[in-house]
Amino acid sequence: MPHTIARTGEIGRRGLLKGAALVGGLAAAPHATAAAKAPLLAPTPPMGWNSWNSFATTITEAQALETAAIQARELLPFGYDVFTIDIQWYEPEASSYTYNAKPVPTLDGHGRLLPAPNRFPSAASGKGFAPIAAKVHALGMKFGVHLMRGIPRLAVERNLPVLGTNGIRAADIADTASICPWNPDMYGVDMRKPGAQAYYDSVFALLASWGVDFVKMDDMSRPYDAHAPEIEAAAKAIRATGRPILLSLSPGETPVPRAAHVAAHAQMWRISDDFWDDWKMLEAQFTRLENWSPHTRPGAWPDADMLPLGRLALGQRDTKFTPDEQRTLMTLWSIARSPLIMGGDLRHLDAPTRALLTNREVLAVNQASSDNRPWFVADDRRVWTARAATGGHYVALFNTGDKPGEAAFDLRLLGLSGRVRVRNLWEGKDEGLGPLSFVRTLPPHGSVLYRVLPA
Repeated sequence: MPHTIARTGEIGRRGLLKGAALVGGLAAAPHATAAAKAPLLAPTPPMGWNSWNSFATTITEAQALETAAIQARELLPFGYDVFTIDIQWYEPEASSYTYNAKPVPTLDGHGRLLPAPNRFPSAASGKGFAPIAAKVHALGMKFGVHLMRGIPRLAVERNLPVLGTNGIRAADIADTASICPWNPDMYGVDMRKPGAQAYYDSVFALLASWGVDFVKMDDMSRPYDAHAPEIEAAAKAIRATGRPILLSLSPGETPVPRAAHVAAHAQMWRISDDFWDDWKMLEAQFTRLENWSPHTRPGAWPDADMLPLGRLALGQRDTKFTPDEQRTLMTLWSIARSPLIMGGDLRHLDAPTRALLTNREVLAVNQASSDNRPWFVADDRRVWTARAATGGHYVALFNTGDKPGEAAFDLRLLGLSGRVRVRNLWEGKDEGLGPLSFVRTLPPHGSVLYRVLPA
């Protein structure tokens, strides 16, 4: 993720874009047939917790294990089963949302990143993240790590040998012109060079040996075409491990015309730059999720980014979203079926935030609905609908304007007739029979989420 905490990124085009066949020289996915035969990874949108919003680069082993235990107790019963340690776990001096200009990451003799032992003592003696992964697994959860694209610059400076090759070294495969604009840790890998795939194979083999289940791979999706060979290399390396590791690409905007390519190689991909608790950022995600809605399917989840709720930013503040905006965030992510990855500090999980995260009827929209789609009916009003797995339809109404106002939707567009039975999911109560003209008065930046069934 970028070092700033309030970047907006470019806003996607308004309206729906049809998925295009790959252009710009990217070949169709060569492994699509083989992948189709393997068990489907991420059949529903992944749910979990990630350390970035609350700990930045600084999380320690003690903090991680404390947080994992809280997640297992408070959120795992509701489906939040992925626990992820984000960026610079290998950096002994990581201290904030900024990065040291000349980092000295912890490496093995083949240029592969290792957890910094001053922060993760159990990683000493070559154990890596295996001890923490084992404890996370014992809690009934999956263990995830963040990984930057490429090879450590320090490995190139030391010209370390690439595991699994005959004499190839880091400098032979590094593309020193391919650098992340906001992080100084890595050079890109030139996938045209002998030994390049072997390096990625060695990295993911190490992660698999630790018991890693989820990799958030950063500096991948922008610029997409420039990094596509490394996206393919990471996916190939994961397959070579034989371990079902879910691959999440970051940051965006991932270009919508590359939908087929990204879905062939990853299970999640970011649709925006880093998302934080700013209304303008949330408003922009509506358009991006609208653009990506035709490409959402089991095993392929456009990712609107983590949920910046509760205590954030190294404990410096609570979310700036109002209660209405927080509900709008959860409603949009749920009806659009974005992954639900909590970013707030779980050590300070308060009752209102827990209630937002654990409403089973709302989570069912995210995990088990189908035919999710936006409707374009009015300015400053957004509407999404979906089919409920147990019958009926979900209807979400949003007021993105700055004044209270009515949001409306004609249920006849869903093929309904007569009157309908209405249930308010956020309030958890039935509202009786209602007309096909579905109208609600909403506060500024507010939303409602209903299930409707034929009467």
